[in-house]
Parts: sequence; C-alpha cells; structure tokens
Amino acid sequence: MEVIDVFSSQRRQPSGFVHQLEVCHVERWGLAVEYSTPEAAEHDAEITWLLPDLGLRLTRYRPRSRHSRPGPSTLTAVHIERETRSWTTTDLLLGLEVGDRGRARITHAAEFAAAVDGGLIRLSEADYALRTVHRTLEEVTRHRDINEWLAHRGIFEAW
Repeated sequence: MEVIDVFSSQRRQPSGFVHQLEVCHVERWGLAVEYSTPEAAEHDAEITWLLPDLGLRLTRYRPRSRHSRPGPSTLTAVHIERETRSWTTTDLLLGLEVGDRGRARITHAAEFAAAVDGGLIRLSEADYALRTVHRTLEEVTRHRDINEWLAHRGIFEAW
C-alpha cells in the first residue's frame, strides 16, 4: 500500500521510504505525480498518473539522456482510495506494458498468480484486476496509441 500526501507532496512506499514529489496535483481525471530518481542510472524521473475511475496507475520513466528513446508505459491494476489530504493505492500486481504504437503485453502474471495462490490478493480483487487489465488491453490495442486511448477515456492531457 502506497500513500501520497497531496498537501506535503510526499509519496510513502510500503517499505517506509518517502519520496519528495516535484509534481503533485489533482486533476479532474485523477492525480499526477513526478519525482526524480537520482539512484537510477538509466532514468531521471518517474512520472505517474493515478486514474481512480479506471482502477489504474499509469507510469513511465523519463530517460537521463535526452537522446535516449523513452521506455514503455506501464498500466497497473490498483485500488485507489481518495481523501482530502491523501490518496492510497493498493497494487494488485497485474498490469500492461505499452510500447510504441499501442503494442501492449500483460506483465507480472506469475507474481499475480503467486499472490492470489498465497492469499495475498483476495479472489474478488483478482477478478477486478483481471477485468481491468483485459478491458484496458483491448482498448489500448484498438486505439494503437496511449494518448488516443486516454482521449477515448476523456483524458485529453498529453501523456
């Protein structure tokens, strides 16, 4: 479970580690956050959008070198609880990796299956994650571009 405090612009991870966010603002479609990743050799920052109506966390990493091609975007099934001061996300592990031109593939299926088998994810949560990821896979594939898919969902900000 991860908690983002929108007033202090901090992201608290399950390990207890706290990131100071450079960007943290509520949008009509959800929450946009960004923080630098100085410990990562390959990327400069993590950019995340929480999309509560879709049950998804959308993440990408900005490369350190401006000449590097950006990596794929990741869509992960999550439960999102919104309060005035904070947003809490529970990662359901199952997700999609979306590359160029909407090429998408399901990710973390083995970890998801192990978590369900071990009782870490309830069956109702597993069903929710599967429905969310499969619906999103179908939509992203149909639109062939993550920005077109977002526009289809009523989110017109460029990803």
